[in-house]
Order: sequence, then structure tokens, then C-alpha cells
Amino acid sequence: MKRIFWISAILFGTCLAGLYLYRYYSLQSRLAEIMKIRSNTETVASVDLKTLDGLPLPVQRYFRLVLRDGQPMVRTVRMHQKGELMTDPQARDYISFEAEHIARSPEPAFLWNATMKVLPVLGIQVIDSLNRGTGASQVLFLSTFTLGSQEDVPELNSGALYRYLAESVWYPTALLPENGVIWEGIDANRARATLKQNGISATLEFRFNERGEIQGIYTEDRYGLFDGEFKKYPWEGRFRDYREVDGMLVPSYGEVGWHLPSGFWLFWKGHIQNFEYVWHEDPE
Repeated sequence: MKRIFWISAILFGTCLAGLYLYRYYSLQSRLAEIMKIRSNTETVASVDLKTLDGLPLPVQRYFRLVLRDGQPMVRTVRMHQKGELMTDPQARDYISFEAEHIARSPEPAFLWNATMKVLPVLGIQVIDSLNRGTGASQVLFLSTFTLGSQEDVPELNSGALYRYLAESVWYPTALLPENGVIWEGIDANRARATLKQNGISATLEFRFNERGEIQGIYTEDRYGLFDGEFKKYPWEGRFRDYREVDGMLVPSYGEVGWHLPSGFWLFWKGHIQNFEYVWHEDPE
């Protein structure tokens, strides 16, 4: 009887280890794909502030504040985040998370790999990504067992592009017209930015403070998953605590939420612990 027990335990452990390794190497493969720049992607190597003429005034003011003339364009960025999530609008408490966030420009792509501790020894892993116009989201228990997974759903693809555009404040050269963003003025402190990829279009209202920093984004057209269904509710993000990193000014704090009929649901809030940039002029 003991022999059968130990054989079963060994087999179970082997299967569990195999599944874990499969998940790990699958994630590494996705990460490598995100970091890769396709050879046919046209890029401008450096920032030319003279090209800003003709943009809405708050947009010009922002770029002249956060970028330096002649600096290289961001190719990829790797960020370490710490923050809190409220996974349900009816929840009372936030769940702490730590995440690694990788993004690529000018071809929009990102991977967000977060771990949440639901109990001291039990963790939930959430992996969100966008690559070549395809959005994906996966929830894993103990980094192994799938609790939920979606990929290449039109609403998810669209929502991922909106997210990429909003989070470009952390890699601001991606917001330049040379990298595909079309700007339209609203007033002295607001402008609309539109980004298109694979037939999907995302438009956000960017809100600037008097100094020129982006302090918020807003849209009524982003899909979210509510009670198992994709629906549109107003979506808003806020940024603050700008600091200089590698010659650029980027916010070190952000938060985002949904304006629901029941009130504002602050879904995500986090601090960026560090930034690691790779530039388009850097060797492979």
C-alpha cells in the first residue's frame, strides 16, 4: 500500500513539475516574441523636436518637457511594479501585487506578468499581453493551473491597444507622431490621441496639467469584462509623481478605474519601482 502511495506521489509530482515547466517556457517564449522587433518595422532612431510644430499646444508642451532633442527612441522598456488590485467592484479590500511589465515600440506590444498573494503560501499569477494586434489574458493558480484564459477576442484585442496607448506615458517616445499616434486638440489642457493596429483603432483623451505633464487619460469606448461579458463603461487613468529616468520625465505612480452606474471603481493602483530602457540605436 505504501509503495502504491509513493509511486502515485512521484507520478503526481512529475506531472506537476512538467506542467510548471511548460508554463514557464511558454511565458519565456511569449516574452522573447514581445521583445523582438520585426525587420520590416520602419523606425525613426531619435527625437527631433522640430517635428512638433503643428501639434496641439498642450501636446507640444508635454513633449518638450519630458523628452530631449536628439535622444534615442525607446525600443523596449522593462518595469517593476508594486501596487494593489481590487478585482471586483463590490470588494472591500485590495490585493497586493508585484509585476514585471515589458513594452515595445513603435509596433505596439506589451506583456504584464503579475503575482498576487491571496494567502501567505498561495499565489495567483495574471499574464496580460498584446502582440501583433492580438490581446491575451491568463490567470494561473500557483503559476501552473489555469483558472481563466482568453485570447484573440475582438473586445480583448481592442482593450489591449487602449491599454498600450494609455501606458505609453512610461515610454513617451511611443506617443510621437513618428510612431503612429495622431493628435487632435480639444482645448488648452486636453488633446485626443489615436493609434491604429491591424484594423483596430484606439482613441484616448489625454489631460495635461499646467506644467505640461500628462495627469490623466479618459475614454468611453474601451471594453472591459464585467460578470463574464464585455461591456463599455467610461475608463479613466491618473498619473503623478514624475521623475527623470535616462533623460526622460515619466510618472512613477498610476491608477486606473471604471465609472460604473454604482460609482467609480478604482481597479488598479501602483508604483513603478524601476525602469530599464533599450533604445533603437542600441545594438542587438
